[in-house]
Amino acid sequence: MQSNVKTLSLGIDIGSTTAKVVVMNDDKIVYSKYERHFSQVRPKTIEMLEEIRPYLEDRLFTVAISGSAGMGLANAAELPFVQEVYATAQIVKEKEPDTAAVIELGGEDAKVIFFSHGVDERMNGSCAGGTGAFIDQMAVLLDMTVDEMDEISLGATRIYPIASRCGVFAKTDIQPLLNQGASKSDVAASIYQAVVNQTIAGLAQGRKIQGKVLFLGGPLHYCLGLRERFVKTLKLDNDKAVFPEYGLYAVALGAAIYSKNASEKYTFSTLMKSLRECAESKSSERMALPPLFESEEDYKSFKERHKKASVPIADINTYSGRAFIGIDCGSTTTKLVVIGENRQIIYTHYSPNKGNPVEIVLEQLKKILSLCGDRITVSGSAVTGYGEELIKNAFSIDEGIVETLAHYTAAKYFDPTWISFLISADRI
Repeated sequence: MQSNVKTLSLGIDIGSTTAKVVVMNDDKIVYSKYERHFSQVRPKTIEMLEEIRPYLEDRLFTVAISGSAGMGLANAAELPFVQEVYATAQIVKEKEPDTAAVIELGGEDAKVIFFSHGVDERMNGSCAGGTGAFIDQMAVLLDMTVDEMDEISLGATRIYPIASRCGVFAKTDIQPLLNQGASKSDVAASIYQAVVNQTIAGLAQGRKIQGKVLFLGGPLHYCLGLRERFVKTLKLDNDKAVFPEYGLYAVALGAAIYSKNASEKYTFSTLMKSLRECAESKSSERMALPPLFESEEDYKSFKERHKKASVPIADINTYSGRAFIGIDCGSTTTKLVVIGENRQIIYTHYSPNKGNPVEIVLEQLKKILSLCGDRITVSGSAVTGYGEELIKNAFSIDEGIVETLAHYTAAKYFDPTWISFLISADRI
């Protein structure tokens, strides 16, 4: 008589920013989940597995862990580990055997795996440029959620060149575009194009991506605008660009498939016992960093030293006399300072640009002038930063000053001896 008992397998994928679990009953996926772990890898894994207790309790099952943050947990809990590329290969073999290449984007990882003419994997290094984390940063710069940025990207009419190798470089490209009035929809699509360019140029490294391409990972599952840029750039026909529903948890699915061949089986209680023990063990604790100050006297000395470079503060509501406004319109934030005749600070403001620094400066200048009333006369103004020209022209600011000269001016005010030393030593 043939047994009706089916084989259960559990796959766990712990990436740089998210955790995924998949439960398979023979070849059928009966449960899947995808969540951010916010660096709480072990507690989040335990929490997610508790939710699948009804599927695994009182049953034997196989298990395997994968992912860039999964090896540590697998070793600590003495559970099987499968490398991501091998787990992905399991997916290709079982689901899409005619795949020529896989493009997978994760939270901080990106990879291209070629399956034609042998397996050849290309993966990013320590920099998260061109990954989900990069997209998150750019959405913040546009003062949007990722979903909002994705939606407006679909209405783009123009693509601008934007660096994606580093978020800092990207911001230096994006902020001037926003300052010059480029539409956010065009900028959003250009951000996606930068991710595509980084993947093709940085990972493929000259090898053509052609044939059937399987797209995996969270960003490629959620971001329709990113999908569109990949398809258009690679010039893929509809049947050659595959965005499967399981793409969100593909590596976890591959780990579950891989585990089917394992001889050792687990019960839910033994699995959770191993995970809890390693989560609570001292070996999971991070080494403490040395203290910043060795003693209370050391801390007091530090405070006294820094007090020498402090600026007196006055209340703009009671101050009378002349005042001067300084504006720093940077790549991501805008800062305003108002000082009095004796260089005392009477007003400050610091906020994100939210993709529109002009609006922020306008709002703040209105507030400052209303606070000044008849008691205070604004006698001068200067602006620095990425948005120097924009703000200077928009509000008729008296002076525009490059950031290095602004730094020099402040440093000279606080410590003229140090600046004189640098000049005499030909260091500046």
